[in-house]
Amino acid sequence: MARTKTFPSESKKIASSLMSKSPSFQVNKTTGKRRYRPGTVAIREIRKYRRSTELLIKKTPFQRLVREVAHDIKNDLRFQSSALLALQEAAEGYLVGLFEDTNMCALHAGRVTIMTKDMELARRIRGDKM
Repeated sequence: MARTKTFPSESKKIASSLMSKSPSFQVNKTTGKRRYRPGTVAIREIRKYRRSTELLIKKTPFQRLVREVAHDIKNDLRFQSSALLALQEAAEGYLVGLFEDTNMCALHAGRVTIMTKDMELARRIRGDKM
């Protein structure tokens, strides 16, 4: 392949076109604060919660919900505290992943706000039942 000579004006055009790509944030001239593009902060928060290990739902409301659902199935069930903790961690992990996929579906559609159809699409792509 033959090399061709680039002229200074061409290299300036290439450099300016590379520099013109917009970053994921804009800086306000008066206050100096950053304003991130729609969806950027949401994705960052989802990734933060996915990495974290602390629980997002309070223990007692989740425990009440589990006991209520279990009571509908069978009346005299008891739960170990470690079993409730394992259920809560699994449920939160599932929900965080589902919201991440739902947010990606909304962004793919050109929206920032998630809708029920985004969640339905995410569950259908995942192959979730129900």
